[in-house]
Amino acid sequence: MIHRTPGRAIMTLAVLASGALLAGCNTDDASLASNAKANQPVPPKLVATMTKKDMELQSPILIRLFKQEAELEVWKQDRSGKFALLKTYPICRWSGDLGPKIREGDRQAPEGFYSITPAQMNPRSAYYLSFNTGYPNAFDKSLGRTGSELMVHGDCSSRGCYAMTDEQIAEIYALGREAFFGGQRAFQFQAYPFRMTPVNLAKHRNNPNMPFWKMIKEGNDHFEVTHQEPKVEFCEHKYVFDPVAPPGSTKPLQFNASAQCPAYVVPDDIASAVREKQQRDNAEIAKLIAKGTPVARLNTGIDGGMNRVFAAKLPNGQTGLSDPIEPGLKNTAFSPAPGTIPPTVNPPHDPAAPTVATAYEPEIEATRPSSSLLAPSTPNNIFSSLAHKIGFGTADTTATITPAAAPAKPKVVAREARSAPHRPAVAANHAATKPAEKSADKAAGVKHVAAARPPLKPSVDASAPPPASIPGAAPVASSNSFDSRFSAFR
Repeated sequence: MIHRTPGRAIMTLAVLASGALLAGCNTDDASLASNAKANQPVPPKLVATMTKKDMELQSPILIRLFKQEAELEVWKQDRSGKFALLKTYPICRWSGDLGPKIREGDRQAPEGFYSITPAQMNPRSAYYLSFNTGYPNAFDKSLGRTGSELMVHGDCSSRGCYAMTDEQIAEIYALGREAFFGGQRAFQFQAYPFRMTPVNLAKHRNNPNMPFWKMIKEGNDHFEVTHQEPKVEFCEHKYVFDPVAPPGSTKPLQFNASAQCPAYVVPDDIASAVREKQQRDNAEIAKLIAKGTPVARLNTGIDGGMNRVFAAKLPNGQTGLSDPIEPGLKNTAFSPAPGTIPPTVNPPHDPAAPTVATAYEPEIEATRPSSSLLAPSTPNNIFSSLAHKIGFGTADTTATITPAAAPAKPKVVAREARSAPHRPAVAANHAATKPAEKSADKAAGVKHVAAARPPLKPSVDASAPPPASIPGAAPVASSNSFDSRFSAFR
């Protein structure tokens, strides 16, 4: 558990304010809390919940996300040192299919374990606020998977990202910001296709992604039996959780995602608890299959999903690949949805509607100016790991629509930029970025002042190997061109 001292807090604030330059779905030269949006306090009601659950405002956090249920969980460390669930947020929109992201432009939201540093937090996102998931990680890269700027952001519309409402992402951003100010160097982001329950695993038993899902389920099991953030390593093109050096070993463990695994062990208390959980889960899965649990249908043309709370607020709204709206649910009087649904949100297609095949149009890539992260003046500072080089690549962030009235125009995927144009007043493609923030907003209400930063070298490796599929996991093809928009009830 991290205990914060005044000196350490000041040191953390100085490093973050001067060094946190953001990657992905962002504009340039931004700090962790450089404007009023990024500096919003954690709501008093949520602070009261922390107090009730014996948590400190600036204790570490951990995020878990589930596509099928369309839910994002924020876990927070309590005073016992373990993580407990703080709040569950319904996801307004996610894109792609159940399964990992394979390549740039496949519209897939990533699955796996990722690490979020202050440098990945974006206070000047064109989608209100955001953070970069960190895709691809070392495992993804070892398989030749490609993609960039895969975010969790606001605005409730997505292509390859996880989209919340602006109000939700403001709250999540504030929780991450406070954890960083409290001394957390990075928080873990776990993304799953669904909750790793025996029922879900039985339903999806024939899915070609099952080998990958079983692998990340082990990390899920480590977390659930310990309520501690599992240590994640990669070797032999696979995930390894909570490895330690064997007894008597004096050599530090060295992992390489593409190389042979070093000799390691998992602590006995964790290994035995995980083994018992897996035995219980496997026995329950076998019972469910024996009882004839139906196999879940594969994607039939639906691109992504939406939590039922939001779908019920839209005319003819559908949850897509997320848990379906139950009969009569639309007629239920809902309390206000957790945040404002913008008029440009596009729910998933109706599962019963006929699917029309559309040709996939390649993206026209845009080049982004590079920026830099200043290193702390003291090399041995414990927060020096925050001052590392980062850069920008092409984005999978948002669906782009070519207007029917102008078919001759090329299809361009808009990137977030400081000079982003205004969004059209009519319901149009979400890739049109929001207006750049006023200079007054950059200074108003700022607690932590950002310092100017010189340019950074791009981090995208242009010589990366071609995409490759993992054993048992099928690449995912684009299935929805987002050719329609629906107005939402406020």
